[in-house]
Amino acid sequence: MKSSRSARRARLRPVLHAHHDHAPDGGLTEDLRRIAARLDRRTMLLRALAFGAGAAFVGCGGGGSSSGSGTINPPGDGLCTLIPSETNGPYPADGSNGPNVLDDAGIVRSDIRSTLGSAGATADGVPLTLRFLLTGTDCEPLVGYAVYAWHCDRLGRYSLYSSGVTGENYLRGVQVTDAEGAVTFTSIFPGCYPGRWPHVHFEVYESLAVATSENNVLRTSQLAFPASSCNDVYGTAGYETSAQNISSLSLQTDGIFADSYASQLAAMTGTALAGYQSELVVTV
Repeated sequence: MKSSRSARRARLRPVLHAHHDHAPDGGLTEDLRRIAARLDRRTMLLRALAFGAGAAFVGCGGGGSSSGSGTINPPGDGLCTLIPSETNGPYPADGSNGPNVLDDAGIVRSDIRSTLGSAGATADGVPLTLRFLLTGTDCEPLVGYAVYAWHCDRLGRYSLYSSGVTGENYLRGVQVTDAEGAVTFTSIFPGCYPGRWPHVHFEVYESLAVATSENNVLRTSQLAFPASSCNDVYGTAGYETSAQNISSLSLQTDGIFADSYASQLAAMTGTALAGYQSELVVTV
């Protein structure tokens, strides 16, 4: 414990000294503000993680088990848990399997619902805001990192690969983390196709330059949705096939999430009528 506290003081000391050198009259006030901001961030992380842990114990699909087995370490010095590394699947469009959208003009965008260019299509579905909070294992925000996110449309099709949408590149985009380590995408709730629990793929890169010019991925993983949100959305028009597919699935039997999904389960707010907002803490 002493070594952990000493390390934390060592990290804080350069920040405090630098501030005093430039603004000695307001040093204490600014120091307190910085500490409060750091505590606020940790509180936010705790809430998101706690929500995800609770959601993990909600029933998952019509035919699945209702128990959960994942555990979550609360944020703190050295306690943020690495998100599991997962496959990028057969439809990444990152250059590793056919198409590469990462070097396309306009791929750095927050609204990923439409295909790039004026002649492209727009994906229909229940509105969804995807928010990723990137942090290191010390729970400090990762600023200036790039996140590439992609997922299927409400019919379970992946742009650039699936029949009928090979000429589209919607539901794919890149964002750079802000001062809070956050990126946000405006999208639609993905459909559920046979054999897989509803999810969003994402890759983390050390910078935008790396993401758009090199295939040097820092972390690849997937976000999972709670059953309650899925069932709500799949009860609406346009998601009829998803409602059928999810009835035989659960998080516990999914080929990707079965081993441990607690740290990949998004915290959700909203409704199918108003749209959903998801948030996931991603420690890399």
